[in-house]
Amino acid sequence: MNARIRRLPPQLISQIAAGEVVERPASIVKELLENSVDAGATRVRIDVEQGGVRLIRVRDDGGGIHPDDLSLALLRHATSKIGSFDDLQQVASLGFRGEALPSIAAVARLSLTSRIADAADGWRVSGDGGDALAEPVPASHPVGTTVEVRDLFFNVPARRKFLRGERTEFGHIEEIVRRLALSRFTVGFSLWHNQRPVLNLEPAIESIDQAQRIAALCGAEFAAASLRIDREAAGLRLRGWLGSPAVARSQPDMQYFFVNGRPVRDRTLAHAARQAYQDVLYQDRHPALVLALELDPASVDVNAHPAKYEIRFRESAMIHETVRRAVRAALAEARPGEAPPPLPQAGERLWSGGYGSNSGDGGRFYSHQRPLPFEIQERLESYGRLHPPIPETAGAPEPAAAPERAPLGYALGQLHGCYVLAENAEGLVVVDMHAAHERILYQRLKNALAERALETQALLAPVTLAVSPRERQLVEEHGALFAQAGLTIEPLGPESLAVRQIPALLSGSDIGALVRDMLADLSAYESTDRSETAVLGLLSSLACHGAIHANRPLNLLEMNALLRDMERTEHGGQCNHGRPTWIQLSLDELDRLFRRGR
Repeated sequence: MNARIRRLPPQLISQIAAGEVVERPASIVKELLENSVDAGATRVRIDVEQGGVRLIRVRDDGGGIHPDDLSLALLRHATSKIGSFDDLQQVASLGFRGEALPSIAAVARLSLTSRIADAADGWRVSGDGGDALAEPVPASHPVGTTVEVRDLFFNVPARRKFLRGERTEFGHIEEIVRRLALSRFTVGFSLWHNQRPVLNLEPAIESIDQAQRIAALCGAEFAAASLRIDREAAGLRLRGWLGSPAVARSQPDMQYFFVNGRPVRDRTLAHAARQAYQDVLYQDRHPALVLALELDPASVDVNAHPAKYEIRFRESAMIHETVRRAVRAALAEARPGEAPPPLPQAGERLWSGGYGSNSGDGGRFYSHQRPLPFEIQERLESYGRLHPPIPETAGAPEPAAAPERAPLGYALGQLHGCYVLAENAEGLVVVDMHAAHERILYQRLKNALAERALETQALLAPVTLAVSPRERQLVEEHGALFAQAGLTIEPLGPESLAVRQIPALLSGSDIGALVRDMLADLSAYESTDRSETAVLGLLSSLACHGAIHANRPLNLLEMNALLRDMERTEHGGQCNHGRPTWIQLSLDELDRLFRRGR
């Protein structure tokens, strides 16, 4: 028998609504921090006890709340940030629902103390988990606001049972603070747990201060092995830090995305970044990065999720492609000498990457210098024929460029037929000659393919596919994209397709699986590069087979030509499989190894 419809009591309504906002202590910290930032705070202090269950206190130096508005702040659907439907269409603030404080007050003991600049004193209002609120009373307080939340879920014991241990809950709180601190460099944050300091971040206005905050929040290794990006295109601005492949992760746990200053988890942005890194990542590694996207607030719906983590772009395909191209271009433009390598500590694995330093002084080397007594044969063949020699004539040769003008320096010799040793201004460079040559050949094949355009071939027997009506619609909507990928696909019926033309390089491949993967990408992201990835996979294989292999002796001219090509090649720091092509040993590191100066 169906139960009759009845009105719920106000307290139960409040507790149900609180479930949408207050999932755990970290949810409260997120809402309170967003309010502090929206209030113009330049410093925020967060005090937490017992993982946030016993106490959460957030104090800021923002603009404060007018005494007459204190009681309104704890009422539902009362906010200073939204006044009309137009405001809702282009939200620029972090918090705006007007439900956080009343939801928190419904499941905890809350007090709100605030003072505006023009007031002589502050005022406090409090709630005890019920419907009634105490009348505001005067309270001593500096300009700004303090929200204190005690005994979370004291009146909803069933909810409290689902909380994790103290360390786990505090870990979620710390991640919330970390994400907001990465999006708001002008705000200082301090985080305390059980009366012990955990984070102390001063406002970071200058670039060097921002780099220090990145190091504090993402690790010194990431900060040292990352590139700054700041690009504008199609009305979008993309800023942040791109970690080199050397600091890629096994999980996407070091990826921070922000849209108009709001921390988000967005599949479109994550997929675009992953595609941009596809040429330099090893196997199933995930890039580490901090990316902030700025665009017209009317172009994004931030009201798609109660916690406002998930968003919707009105033109997701355009944003996906713009972000992908911007990140790929920034990575491709990086050359040795444009970013400092990380400084490993004693006992750490030396960082292997594609960014060296061109500072300092170094000796000059001649292209005819006598090699060190490694196994080197002076034969001009294979690789050497592809490059003009470094200019020199009979008699007294002109010295080659000083190491500071060549980030990878000049060759000293060859080690075990596998590695090239070179000296640059920083110290010693060790090059994996096969990996380096493989990257050079791969980029040449890619450039040649781009210049000639993609060759296609018609199939004598078309590949037929059974598809859903939605997949057939995707083919019709994105016909130009399939054509650009070298695929000609025609509908045979309501639920079938025929592939009649494919890229010549993919002859013999599983075309049916390729098309299905492309349709899956289009359904999820409105973008796909599966065909391009397959073609590039074949080029990578060709480059691998064509590259010089171990025990291939090189003379100094050949080795120096290899170094110069590496400096000119996109992604020269990694081979096609994401492995490093060279490492740098600085003079300081060598001194430590040999205990010089001790």
